[in-house]
Amino acid sequence: MSSLNQEKCEACRADAPKVNDEELKELMAMIPDWVPVVKNNIMQLEREYSFKSYLDGLAFTQKLGEAAENEGHHPDILTEWGKVTVTWWSHKIKGLHRNDFIMASKTDQLYL
Repeated sequence: MSSLNQEKCEACRADAPKVNDEELKELMAMIPDWVPVVKNNIMQLEREYSFKSYLDGLAFTQKLGEAAENEGHHPDILTEWGKVTVTWWSHKIKGLHRNDFIMASKTDQLYL
């Protein structure tokens, strides 16, 4: 299997399948710094990134926004002094799709 950050997001439809428990376990192993969370009964992926300044976090937010726009898949991003919290999930299916794991991996690449 290729590295997630090398994959492209596919167009997600309302009837697209959510990741199952087996896929979740396999995909989480590929993005170990992310945490699955449930908000409003929707499983999501979340990670907090640390920065030395607000401007460093803001620059990361901008890069992530551009990457999200290029893939046509957009996260929740909370930019604060010293940290940026990123949350991925697929709105159309109200849960996790492979796209979310691809974008989580791509987000990690932007942080390196």
